[in-house]
Amino acid sequence: MGIQHEEGRPALPIPKKGGGRAALAPCAIAQCHTQHGGSPRPPPHPRWRPALPLPPPFFSLSAWAAPSASGLRGGSAQRQDGGGRGGSLLEARRPRAAPAGRAQAGICGSCAMNIAGGNTLACTKRIDPDLGKITKIYPLPHMYVVKDLVPDLSNFYAQYKSIEPYLKKKDESKQGKEQYLQSIEDRQKLDGLYECILCACCSTSCPSYWWNGDKYLGPAVLMQAYRWMIDSRDDYTEERLAQLQDPFSLYRCHTIMNCTRTCPKGLNPGKAIAEIKKMMATYKEKAAAA
Repeated sequence: MGIQHEEGRPALPIPKKGGGRAALAPCAIAQCHTQHGGSPRPPPHPRWRPALPLPPPFFSLSAWAAPSASGLRGGSAQRQDGGGRGGSLLEARRPRAAPAGRAQAGICGSCAMNIAGGNTLACTKRIDPDLGKITKIYPLPHMYVVKDLVPDLSNFYAQYKSIEPYLKKKDESKQGKEQYLQSIEDRQKLDGLYECILCACCSTSCPSYWWNGDKYLGPAVLMQAYRWMIDSRDDYTEERLAQLQDPFSLYRCHTIMNCTRTCPKGLNPGKAIAEIKKMMATYKEKAAAA
């Protein structure tokens, strides 16, 4: 089947839809068109031509040297070529500054840092398409720095350990012999809590944690404390509440809500802290009545 241009001239084959074997390349069509008395097709419009390679993005990294003999650390800002375009900021930054990525899927939290003024995960943060803008990258704020963009989370992990983040049973005779069952409704109460990856983005965005980080547990740890308080399988809810009965561990939260705004997993630590305060009020009433 073909199209007859003029009487006595052979028909041109119709290319198959989708460009199969019978499809003609643009140059073949132009050559065939010329052979049958037509003029060559004009070159494509300039706007159809491939775009020139775009310049790579640039980042301003906070690079930290190793401790000197005096114990002081030196810091400097370095302007780095971001390499290729597309993908996550973590891939564009590597290997210019520590840390290297681990899971690279927003799961491990090891690449948490301050990017363009907000705490987030470098593996899920996309590169800014504005090539004229320099993306500033710093370690998590108000934390001691180990190297480059790696914060010292020793205090953060010690606080997490202090809340005993695991099931505690008063009767341990059945431990290891049967499952601790839980209803669907009780299990749903843990949604929005267990997904925390302990990246510390929320805690290091909290002004109260900046000034009282040695005493105030911070949003991430308090949200995990609440997660175990409301677990129907746990028998130490009152003991967990009693552990927070001091002026700093819980009550330094002033509902600034930076924690909820910055959480890369979309969780709400501020709500969890508010729920602990409600439970604490009821607990104190029971303790006073007793």
